[in-house]
Parts: sequence; structure tokens; C-alpha cells
Amino acid sequence: MPRGNEIFEAGDTDLGQFTDLGQLHQRRWQWLEQAVGPAVALPTEYPDGYHVPQHRHSRSQLLHALVGVVLVTTRHGRWMVPPDHAMWIPAGTEHSVEMLGDVSMRSVYVMPDAIAGLPQGLRVVGITDLMHSLIVESEKLPQGAELEGRGGLIMSLLLYEIPNLPERPLGLPFPSDPRLAALCRRFVAAPSPHATIDEWADIVGMSRRSFTRAFHRQTGLSLSTWRQQACLFAALPRLADGEPITRVALDLGYDSVPAFVTMFKRMLGASPRGYMRGSRDSRVSNG
Repeated sequence: MPRGNEIFEAGDTDLGQFTDLGQLHQRRWQWLEQAVGPAVALPTEYPDGYHVPQHRHSRSQLLHALVGVVLVTTRHGRWMVPPDHAMWIPAGTEHSVEMLGDVSMRSVYVMPDAIAGLPQGLRVVGITDLMHSLIVESEKLPQGAELEGRGGLIMSLLLYEIPNLPERPLGLPFPSDPRLAALCRRFVAAPSPHATIDEWADIVGMSRRSFTRAFHRQTGLSLSTWRQQACLFAALPRLADGEPITRVALDLGYDSVPAFVTMFKRMLGASPRGYMRGSRDSRVSNG
């Protein structure tokens, strides 16, 4: 059984050095299935546009985007992971991952029974300063073996911090009804804040009340909240690339920049400029 990082040389985390990226991922997944210890931390550098195909792990995954934006897709919907955030992917969940820009990823793979209180469902969470430091330190430790002393304490504290990470509204669950899912896919392709319940209900031949109940039952969100989160999905990668807030807001169909900023602050707790500046400052200070 492999111990430590012996099957991953120093350059193995830079996927750009490999011609057969699928083979590298297969080696990593096989190694994870054999590794011991409650948690394993692995860093990976991905190029812009790289796509990790559908797969699953026997361990849960805390996928942290240190730099760049990641889009995770499952049959339940899509989740966006911007810098200073992470996604919790429960063990056994089929998922694919797409890189929006160059991505510096740090993943912690956790045994499902490592501690009590681990999240049961998919979610995007904010990464606290403490958790960021723990993840950075954890990747320096020997991987795939039981750790003692300082290393054991770091991994133990990291595990106990996972349930305390604040959930963020960056998930975009899709309805199970094919008609409603088709409307959602079209909206994601061309987001607009002006879509209404009545319009969508008419398209699928449902009453307003039936549509509202069905959409909420299948997604856990109102159409208004779902629509706002879809607009965030479209906006974040563009803002991360440095596009002006005005252009992004108007392209998404908002009547004014203040209306877009109000939505953004309500969803993420900061203005677009403040949010992106905070992400950049964090990357500089921790780089």
C-alpha cells in the first residue's frame, strides 16, 4: 500500500506537465481508495478550461479554490466555488469539475465517519482564516498514513472546523421535472433578472401556484432566489477576470448598477468591488 506521497512526485500536482491527465487522475483516485487516516490533503494546479470528468470518491471532499473559480456539476445541479470558498462533496456523490481560469486547488478528502457532525449534503462554504491556514499546513504533512504529534493535531482541528464553516448561497440546484430543468438551462445560458413566475408557469402549462410549489419542492429555493444565484454564477467569473461592474450588470439585464450591487451584497454580504478586493488581498497575503 502506498505511504505518504510516494506515488506523487513534486511535479505531479501540476497537471500541465502530463499528456495523459486522465491517467494521472485515475492513479490519484486509486491511491485515495487505499490511503489510511481520517483525512488526506492534496494540492493540484489546473489550467484554464480543464475539465475533470464525472467521478466519485469513497471519501467526502472539501474542494478549496485557493486561486481561480471552479464549477462543480452533479445531477442535483451546479455549484460555483470562487476564491476563499470551498465545496463540500459528500462521499459517493457523482460530480464533474470545470476550471474557469487557472485554478490552484487544495482538496481535503475525509472519511465519512471521521467525526460526528460533518455536513450531509452538497454545499459551498466560506473559508475562514483559520481553515485556510490549516489547509495550507495540512498539504505539507505526510499523506495517506495516521499522523501523530503536531501533524495529527493539525488534521484533527481541520476536521472539527469543517462543520463550522459558513454556508454560502452559491449552489444552483436544478429541478427534477425535465420541463422546469429545460427552463433553468436556458436561463443559465442567458441570465436576466426579469424572468417571472407567470412567464415560466405559462411556458410549462402550469398555474402560478402549482409552478411555485413544484419549483420550491424540487430545488429548495424560490424562483426569485434561484434566479439571483444564477446571475451570481454568471457574474463572478467575469468580475474575477477584471471586467467592469457596470458592463457585467448591464449585460445581465439589470436596469442599473445599484440594483446589481444591492443583489450582490444581499447574497454575498459585500459589494462586488469589496468582495473581489477581499479575495485578491487574501491571495496576496497568503501567497
